[in-house]
Amino acid sequence: MRVARLTIERFRCVKSATLHFTGHTLLVGANNIGKSTVCEALDLVLGPDRLSKFPPVEEFDFYNAEYCDADGKTLPLRVEVVLTDLSAEVENACGTHLEFWNEDGKRTLDRGEIAQTDAPQTTPCLRIETVGQYDPEEDEFEAQTNFCHGTRADGSPEQVSKRIKRMLGFIYLRTLRTGSRALSLERGSLLDIILRVQGVRTGLWERAIKRLRELTPPIGNDANELTPVLDNIEKRLAQYIPLQAGGPATGIYVSQLTREHLRKTLSFFLSTNVDQEPVPFQESGTGTLNTLVLALLSFIADAKPDNVIFAMEEPEIALPPHTQRRIANYLLNDTAQCFVSSHSPYVIERFEPDQVCILRRNQAGLLTATPVKLGALKPKHYRRHARRGVAEAMLGAGVIVAEGITEQSALQAVAAKLEDIDDALWPLDIAGVSIFPVDGDGDLPTFGAFFKSVGLGTYAFCDKKQRTADEQAKFTGSFDLPCETAYDGIEKLLVEETPPDRQWELLDALRKSGTPLKVGIPAQRPEPQKLKDLTLATLKSNKGSGYAGDLIDLCNVDELPATITKFLKDVYARYPKPKPPEILPPVKAKSGNVPPPAGG
Repeated sequence: MRVARLTIERFRCVKSATLHFTGHTLLVGANNIGKSTVCEALDLVLGPDRLSKFPPVEEFDFYNAEYCDADGKTLPLRVEVVLTDLSAEVENACGTHLEFWNEDGKRTLDRGEIAQTDAPQTTPCLRIETVGQYDPEEDEFEAQTNFCHGTRADGSPEQVSKRIKRMLGFIYLRTLRTGSRALSLERGSLLDIILRVQGVRTGLWERAIKRLRELTPPIGNDANELTPVLDNIEKRLAQYIPLQAGGPATGIYVSQLTREHLRKTLSFFLSTNVDQEPVPFQESGTGTLNTLVLALLSFIADAKPDNVIFAMEEPEIALPPHTQRRIANYLLNDTAQCFVSSHSPYVIERFEPDQVCILRRNQAGLLTATPVKLGALKPKHYRRHARRGVAEAMLGAGVIVAEGITEQSALQAVAAKLEDIDDALWPLDIAGVSIFPVDGDGDLPTFGAFFKSVGLGTYAFCDKKQRTADEQAKFTGSFDLPCETAYDGIEKLLVEETPPDRQWELLDALRKSGTPLKVGIPAQRPEPQKLKDLTLATLKSNKGSGYAGDLIDLCNVDELPATITKFLKDVYARYPKPKPPEILPPVKAKSGNVPPPAGG
């Protein structure tokens, strides 16, 4: 079972959207772009308990909170899903409502296209929609989920029952809220879902209510000190209301002795250490709660291995990286389909590029989802670089693609110097700009085009190269700001644009430290040209050692390499530091309104 298409009209922050999915999906985008709205829309149409609450939708579920136009005409919201890869159980239960989905055309077949139903790219599908609207006569909001195909005898659409929705197996996990009630018995909790999935019909409520009602006194012997108070209240009440109970007319119980109240009252206790007494599970640490959610999820998936669709927001919250990876692996390997929103590179790196959807929403409220396309970037190359920065860069606003790790080290060191002395600069890491090293000049346009395709600002920093006209056009077209230095190597740039005194300071420190080097460093400072040659040889023969950054760290700000400084300042200019909000002055009390002193 999977969601093949989601259509949204006038729901939350989205005025319109038609999104297609091929399987597991990672939703990536800026804050308030619509990631949660996509999950909420799926829950509205597929969640078995969403429409049970009253009201099922509210004002702010409508786009811009507009549920009526200027003439008072209602403006409904609508969410439709197309489900494919249906289980035999769903096909049997919804047979009269099935249609056919053409994967190539991303559409349902129309009447008259019956000949295409046996085509390889055509499969049975189920299309259902939820419509929410305002009822002015009742002054209420209402919503209903119906089948889109196959109507009743009178032509009206047939409603999708809770039983069918449970059969579809959709579960929406709002992480921050799910953990606190995961093991409660409230309706819609994970434990309640497990009981439903397992078909458990327990007599817990009847037995618990009977035992609580039979307590004498109602809350046990420890309540004896309350007895005189209760007796006195009973006598006072009897002065106004005739009490004819066979025994005491008052009592205190631990519950209202109803099924719904017991669902809220019963609590699961958990002990995680030998020296710890059991405590209510919601009092455990946030990480423990979220891991507990994972344990319950695995129970649900094992119970319905081919029929569970998960939507999960930010599974990384309060969890260490290895646990984040375990959650991602579980969702990808043990569920029929998952929808995940995340800001963690440890989660993002587990998804294949075509499973990552970049969400964008324009000023007209149109939401689009663009899958990541590798283009000329080979999958193995992508995976090799994923943990090194691709996932982190995709979450930012821009990326500086450096030709190698020496360029990265130099850029980072100069940026740190500039940011330390100039408060007006917005630090690159805070602005969302990462510095990403590649394996040479040939990778620059490939990664530049990739990062540009996912909507990032792209900036290149590389050595001078001889390129053909086509190669130069490809290089410059891949970046918003391509910087090709005047030197044939970053080491040459550093030697020419840093003071000789700083170069000797670095070399002398390396010699005194006893660090094994491939170049011999004399005890006496060489003449100027030999010093340059020695510095150049030391930097070139020890790539990856961080010596480029060490050399820059020794420089004063006015001694920093001019080429790197100018390039970085051009990048800084594209990400100006936000101005702090104005500090409001204290409000002065108006004369005549000052309250008199106490006792005055």
